[in-house]
Amino acid sequence: MQNRGPYYLTTAIAYTSGKPHIGNNYEIVLADSIARFKRKEGYEVYFQTGTDEHGQKIELKAQDAGVTPREFVDRVAGIIRGMCDMLNISYDKFIRTTDEYHEKQVQKIFRRLYDQGDIYKGAYEGLYCTPCESFWTESQLVDGKCPDCGGEVKPAKEEAYFFRMSKYADRLIRHINEHPEFIQPVSRKNEMMNNFLLPGLQDLCVSRTSFKWGIPVDFDDRHVVYVWLDALSNYITGIGYDAEGNSTEQYKKFWPADLHLIGKDIIRFHTIYWPIFLMALGEPLPKQIFGHPWLLMSGGKMSKSKGNVIYVDDLISFFGVDAVRYYMLHEMPFENDGSATWELIAERTNSDLANTLGNLVNRTISMSNKYFGGVVADKGVSEAVDEDLKAVVTGAYARVAEKMAGLRVADALTEIFDIFRRCNKYIDETEPWVLAKQEAGADRLSTVLYNLVESIVIGASLLEPYMPETAGRIAAQLSTSLREFDRLEEFGLYESGNRVTDQPEILFARLDMKEVAKKEEELAASMAAAEKAAQGKEADAGEAVDTEVIDVEAKPEITYDDFAKLQFQVGEIIACEAVPKSKKLLCSQVKIGSQVKQIVSGIKAYYSPGEMVGKKVMVLVNLKPATLAGVVSEGMLLCAEDADGNLALMKPEKEMPAGAEIC
Repeated sequence: MQNRGPYYLTTAIAYTSGKPHIGNNYEIVLADSIARFKRKEGYEVYFQTGTDEHGQKIELKAQDAGVTPREFVDRVAGIIRGMCDMLNISYDKFIRTTDEYHEKQVQKIFRRLYDQGDIYKGAYEGLYCTPCESFWTESQLVDGKCPDCGGEVKPAKEEAYFFRMSKYADRLIRHINEHPEFIQPVSRKNEMMNNFLLPGLQDLCVSRTSFKWGIPVDFDDRHVVYVWLDALSNYITGIGYDAEGNSTEQYKKFWPADLHLIGKDIIRFHTIYWPIFLMALGEPLPKQIFGHPWLLMSGGKMSKSKGNVIYVDDLISFFGVDAVRYYMLHEMPFENDGSATWELIAERTNSDLANTLGNLVNRTISMSNKYFGGVVADKGVSEAVDEDLKAVVTGAYARVAEKMAGLRVADALTEIFDIFRRCNKYIDETEPWVLAKQEAGADRLSTVLYNLVESIVIGASLLEPYMPETAGRIAAQLSTSLREFDRLEEFGLYESGNRVTDQPEILFARLDMKEVAKKEEELAASMAAAEKAAQGKEADAGEAVDTEVIDVEAKPEITYDDFAKLQFQVGEIIACEAVPKSKKLLCSQVKIGSQVKQIVSGIKAYYSPGEMVGKKVMVLVNLKPATLAGVVSEGMLLCAEDADGNLALMKPEKEMPAGAEIC
């Protein structure tokens, strides 16, 4: 494959205020498919993602959790990175805004902009939204609420440094008009121009004094750098930018970025603030900023209190990673919001993955084994119908590449699956089972099966950026390798006489919709209960709260010596998975001091594996090991049970280290 040069791709960095849901994860999967596709086209791709870890919201979250902000972001950043790895994301760099090199460069950038007069000191008074970390004027509010998140705003006033945005506004307007590809889709460009740039820009607050969890302004330690100047700079600091003129060769090679991939809710910060910061620094602007739509739950935003938040770890444990990737990529429109439910994912898995793709591969391999002992040979007995199949298959790459050039990833996947649909139609047209009964049909049957195998290999090679595990499994069953893109317009490269596997595996099993619904209900109930419990903890301690009491039948008294035999300690759950073939059990790996114990618990109906990871829990450590559903359990997690049999894990009231003794 010819080297087509560097290609730098970034996602927005995830905010470490909590565990991301499927809507947050959509962006990273979308970016990964683009990065993998570009690599196969011959580009030298550098794909950066990461986490945004400063701000007042995180400071408050850490305070509520009883931990330091650093401890809080370390934990959440680990969860986010774990989800990236779980989704098979091929990032080249995972940046954290708490990384020392990033913080130092942000301080340099702030000082440089101050020294050249782009930043000045003043005071800010306005209406402040803590979740968005944004000030608003009264006229900008929507029904008295934050225009971005719909949350409450409160009056705030503080000394701050400001960036002179209006100084660069006309220059940015010219750039947007002269580079129509700069902001995509076009609707996002029109929104930015008409709602923000053309009416006139206000100077931007770029420091805060009301909280401390941020990068200190090194020449005024009462101030910390405000989130957007800090977070947006990651796109250049992560590849070696230096504000004093000593940028690395990597920076010179990859900047400007080819594509910033972001959610439509933060388009303003990336298409107005970020380009203006770069102009002030004298750096080129990114080539393109794409504001993708949202992935919503049944047409509405996800909410823990409603129990309708979907997490990818739950989906992957049930559907598998490539089925989840396929749904996110295929079902998201180019410009409008998409919808996700367990039922929709299951339906798409059954129709496209199990029927169209999985059944095709299985049938082709099974017929090759049945009729020719697994040997696939081109006997050259062709008919007119073959030419139409070949035209569809060999023309697919050009069609897919055109869609990907416009970032129409869902349409590209549709083009690939058209190959598999055409193959299924080809089977109906050629009727291999009829040819097998004809004495003179053997060579024709062999050619038909060769054409199918060759078509599937080309389709799987195109599928690799979107469903890498599945593509690899298909190639392995066909005893071949996936091809580079520059070989996909040739038909007949599969080695004639090669032998496919004699044990075809089921790529995607058909799902029972009742089982899908049951699993979804269990998770929703668990999530709603957990959120209700969390809200209860946040209630004002001075308020009278109705509480239910339960009387439990008393057990015989014990002596202190009896109690002293029991060893209770704080444990931290570092991994968790469902126990196969069990409807009730979860298997947790629990860190207790320097040891890790495996503990099986009957709490699957109340907690998902993803919810368990990171929790500090109370553990009975010296319980004799037992085997449950074939899995050894080395202790017991302590739970409380209400009158309806609902369980809740017992956790320390305050932050305690793993291994702390409970006495």
